[in-house]
Amino acid sequence: VMTVHGAKGLQAPIVILADAADDPDASPPRGLTLPERVPGGEPREVPLPPLRKAEKVGAVELAERRAALEERQEHWRLLYVAMTRAEEALFVAGSLGGRRKDLAPDSWYARLQPLFDEAEPLADPLWGMRREIGARAPAAPRIALAETPPEPLPDWALRPVGPEPRPPRPLAPSASGEDSAADPPSPPSPELRAAAERGTLIHRLLERLPELAVEARAAAASVWLGRTASHLPAKDRAEIADAALAVLADPQWGEVFGPDSLPEAPIAATVGGRVIAGTIDRLVLGAEAIRIVDFKTAPRPPADLSEVPPGYIRQMAAYAAALRAIHPAQRVEAALLYTHAPRLIAIPAALLEAHKPGSPAEQESFPA
Repeated sequence: VMTVHGAKGLQAPIVILADAADDPDASPPRGLTLPERVPGGEPREVPLPPLRKAEKVGAVELAERRAALEERQEHWRLLYVAMTRAEEALFVAGSLGGRRKDLAPDSWYARLQPLFDEAEPLADPLWGMRREIGARAPAAPRIALAETPPEPLPDWALRPVGPEPRPPRPLAPSASGEDSAADPPSPPSPELRAAAERGTLIHRLLERLPELAVEARAAAASVWLGRTASHLPAKDRAEIADAALAVLADPQWGEVFGPDSLPEAPIAATVGGRVIAGTIDRLVLGAEAIRIVDFKTAPRPPADLSEVPPGYIRQMAAYAAALRAIHPAQRVEAALLYTHAPRLIAIPAALLEAHKPGSPAEQESFPA
């Protein structure tokens, strides 16, 4: 079912003109424009706002007459299209409605009504009366389809569906040490707040400086600290910059901050039926070993490996297990970098293995 405008002249077995009683003079012309000549240029059409009858004089009145004539021509073109697209039957109907009691003389229904004057009126259960001209198209013959028994369903369609498999329980390694970290989330004293800020600034320098050439790092650190930590004394900013540069210059783990390293590297893998997903602060995919370093900003860094919270060990063990699942042929080395000192604490491979996901030590902290 569509309007004459929407049909675009498409043929159909049955065409129904349901709005054939509409009055084309009921609304003023739409899109009224006034032609304007531009000196030295092409003529253009200037759109006109709605105007009162007294204001429509001169060129405006002519423009309205021209628009009304064009719309009336389109009115009759649409009727021609509708009447010539019916393959079997054309229904012409309409409703007066509203306050109108008589047909508009230029409505489609009024113009077509004389064609039916000689036709006998027929009773109609819906409209009361109708008129017909022409012969109806013969009814399409009904084709009886032979009834065939349905094919039996295959066995797989009759078997009950099993329980839906549960996806592996995800594990975020970075959350494993939250319950066992010794440092409070908000340092209560000015000394601890200053220590936490120092660790955070070193952390952020270690994220930014590795991307620069070695000779440009000291100047860049000074400029960045001067802009970000201008409230700190110059000697404190210089000490923070020196601490970050010392970490980057450490020959043992210098390649972790080299051009082949990846900052903020996301990883995801399935280990022992559990999905491990997280982001490693620094990652190096070496030819013989993979090295990972996670930054910690604790204002009271541990003196050695024995003082590292167990949760941080489990975190690095989970990262190492995920990387071994992704790169089974390579060795994984892990370390924690406490940016306050700064202090780099390597975690032995045996300790990582003992705390990997699924181990007894890990199960104590991650109950099923």
